[in-house]
Amino acid sequence: MSQERMQFKTEVNKLLELMIHSLYSHKEIFLRELISNASDAIDKLRFHALTNDSLIEGDADYRIKLIADKDKNTLTVIDNGIGMTKDEAVKALGTIAHSGTKEFMQLLEKKENSPELIGQFGVGFYSSFMVADRVTVYSRKAGEDASVGIKWESTADGSFTVEPYEKNERGTKIVLHLKDDCKEYADEWEIKEIVRKYSDYISYPVVMDTTKKEDDKDVVTEEALNSMKAVWLKDKSEVQADEYNQFYRHVSHDYQDPAATIHFRAEGTSEFAALLFIPSKAPMNILYADFKSGPALYVRRVQIMEHCGELIPNWLRFIVGVVDSSDLPLNVSREILQNNRQVETIKNNITKKVLETLAKMKSSEPDKYLAFFKEFGRVLKEGVHFDFKRKEEIASLMVMESTDTENGKVTCLDDYLARMKTEQQEIYYITGKSRAELEKSPYLEALKEKELEVLFMTDEVDDIIISGLMEYKGKKFKSILKGDIDLGKEEEKKEAKEHFAKLTEKVKSVLGDSVSEVRLSSRLKDSPCVLVSGDSDIDPNLEAMLRQMGQPVPKRSKILELNPAHALIEKLNAEFEKNADSRKVADISELLYNQALILEGNMPADTARFASLLTKIMAETV
Repeated sequence: MSQERMQFKTEVNKLLELMIHSLYSHKEIFLRELISNASDAIDKLRFHALTNDSLIEGDADYRIKLIADKDKNTLTVIDNGIGMTKDEAVKALGTIAHSGTKEFMQLLEKKENSPELIGQFGVGFYSSFMVADRVTVYSRKAGEDASVGIKWESTADGSFTVEPYEKNERGTKIVLHLKDDCKEYADEWEIKEIVRKYSDYISYPVVMDTTKKEDDKDVVTEEALNSMKAVWLKDKSEVQADEYNQFYRHVSHDYQDPAATIHFRAEGTSEFAALLFIPSKAPMNILYADFKSGPALYVRRVQIMEHCGELIPNWLRFIVGVVDSSDLPLNVSREILQNNRQVETIKNNITKKVLETLAKMKSSEPDKYLAFFKEFGRVLKEGVHFDFKRKEEIASLMVMESTDTENGKVTCLDDYLARMKTEQQEIYYITGKSRAELEKSPYLEALKEKELEVLFMTDEVDDIIISGLMEYKGKKFKSILKGDIDLGKEEEKKEAKEHFAKLTEKVKSVLGDSVSEVRLSSRLKDSPCVLVSGDSDIDPNLEAMLRQMGQPVPKRSKILELNPAHALIEKLNAEFEKNADSRKVADISELLYNQALILEGNMPADTARFASLLTKIMAETV
């Protein structure tokens, strides 16, 4: 194989361009990412060596070595991990196989340059080009012959080269040819500081040759720069907050402190230690199907999986950290994990601890909890739908605004129940895009007048979540957008129904299949009419979201409700009683329907006719 020149994929070129122009204020994180990748490569080798010890090649002294050369202005990172073949190098270093790449690039272009974006998006290798104008990678896959090693090189000019390279040692060596304005990264003291700041808890020694004076002579010795402490195995009383925060940054690639830390040890039928974190900010790809969730799984300090989704329910996928089991076998596979009683025990313990932590945060640190819920509330609410056993406990953690809260303030279901009127039997809620939009809704009119609190639910998925929950502590939920709402007195309702019976029939005949029914409303006070869905119909907010996604939505006629107390409806009825075939009655019926459509956020099917009718009616009244 001779040297081959290949082109980077388009998204890599764009990423490199952004990296080279130094959007990141914390350039030193490039070393954190390279050391983290090296650690992952050693983890993979150790895991594969459980079933094939020949891969170790007689060298079980796992380490990551840094070599700083001021004369050559280079920094080298060497690991004796799994290594790469030519095809693996081309794929790993020449493409970004990740959902949400477009959104990631947009964030970079907006200069939303949080350092965690690089690590979270799995593009840490490319951060090398923030400090280097040329990067050379030498690698050989463990177990392969020395002659099949490869050399990969790029100057970030849109292409890279790959060629054969005889490499006796397994693993990967990365040589960064530093830019003139990044010479400090070949400085011994600077490297030590970066490693201690970002990589102290890497499980393998990160070593470097350091020079010390002894008897007026320069003596070179190899020094381990990191502590390699298994923080999760220490007693809670021995760990300082800063240690937790540093370890969190290591496992999460985040640059902020976590919102909460959960550190516990379980003993008994299943023994394990867990150090888990609730992040402060949601990863931008958390809603993508290929989001890698779950804490790292260790068995007796040997990492088995970097992300073990079987250890947490999917609706807690924002949790990061480490779980170290004393009972699971070292050769555990995903198939074994899916049907393992001990894994289920660990999962239940973790879920219980996380829910307890969130409940405590909600009661004792409400502002902090609100910040958490804004980031992860949508994910947490999925648990109401998918975890029947815990759905009420999860629902108790939901917070939302309501007609009784100040703008920006929230309430919860327990507080709502405590404020319910004695005669009130249902929890009223309305779905929509924002509080500002919902506060103007005609659906609220009568409930406001009677001082009945209504919850504002502004996530697209809320109606699905509430429909799955159905009730909370014995009180059923009621969407004020759907079905009938019984707020009036029976005698008054009966009189109104008799008074307007023929008019509702007439309006239905005029509108035909556009509506499934025309009836009187007890939810309106100031508006003449409104469109209402059936109790089992899809929520309008969700329907709009599905249409935007191009999903098929079954067409259903809605119910037109007329306000019997409104002057317009009374005058319409008087006109109808005077002349049942009046053209004006038909025209106004059509206008009322289109007005209801607009209030709902939709447009009339025939806007030209709507405008014409409106002009005609206005001309007749002038």
